Amino acid sequence: MANIKSAIKRIDVAKRNAARNKSVKTEIKNYIKKFESAINSGKVEEARELLKLTDKKLKRAVSKNVFHKNNASRKISKLAKN
Repeated sequence: MANIKSAIKRIDVAKRNAARNKSVKTEIKNYIKKFESAINSGKVEEARELLKLTDKKLKRAVSKNVFHKNNASRKISKLAKN
């Protein structure tokens, strides 16, 4: 356990950021799963909307440093191929 006050504060910040990052990543994974299930069931319009929404969420996550820019770009590219 840290003894220095600033180190204790950094630990708290790191925990808070990790919790936020985890929730964002989980949300994006869920949107990707919904998109893939829409594609498999043949719901093209719903899949288009989900792709737009997933793209928006991924770009937001990149701006918040949850994902790296190339990682998000790769995910969107993979989804757009379908």
